[in-house]
Amino acid sequence: MASNPILAFDCSTEYCSVALRNGDIVSAKEIHADQRHSDLLLPMIDAVLAEAGVALKNLDAIAFGSGPGSFTGLRIACGVAQGLAFGANISVLPVPTLLALAQASDHARVLAVLDARMGEIYLAAYERVDGRWRVLISPCLCKPNAAPPLPEGAWTGVGSGFAAYAEVLQQQFGAQLSSVDASRYPQARDIAQLAYERLCEAVSAENALPLYIRDKVAFTEQERRAGR
Repeated sequence: MASNPILAFDCSTEYCSVALRNGDIVSAKEIHADQRHSDLLLPMIDAVLAEAGVALKNLDAIAFGSGPGSFTGLRIACGVAQGLAFGANISVLPVPTLLALAQASDHARVLAVLDARMGEIYLAAYERVDGRWRVLISPCLCKPNAAPPLPEGAWTGVGSGFAAYAEVLQQQFGAQLSSVDASRYPQARDIAQLAYERLCEAVSAENALPLYIRDKVAFTEQERRAGR
């Protein structure tokens, strides 16, 4: 287990959040950033570290929300994590954003869904067993009406995908969804907790990569006319 603080941040959605886990104490800041993540992230990191009296060189690791999510946000978070880690000679923990959603839900079986825009969703399913998350459906990109089937049993749905496609997803999963929280989004405090639990999975800064899943961010004019 970690003995020194862990810094975590996330820029995968319209929110920008930063957290520092120091022992059992988690301090965090977050803001609705819209598209200002590149302007806000470093000052927020500086503020969190300064308020805690922690120097960057004394961190055990830097964790970031690796995706899926906003392409620009993921690049910003990964780039900042790599830059800080190189300078301080510390390790990096890329943490999947859908797993951070599951962590935030406080339920044992979670269907995490983010609105991916362009009529698609990012989706993953997780089950917590003996205090550890097990991946039952790996993060994927799909149409809401073509989501992969869930293993049998009751599930909790979390994430913005349920706000954007509530009716379609309810039709897809029906009674398996025991509850839904569409207001959840990936947060640095949950990424910090996951990083604390998975410190042995840390990598060197140059090996920290975003998890994009989608290989394009916009349709061509021809694709839009075709109704894709």
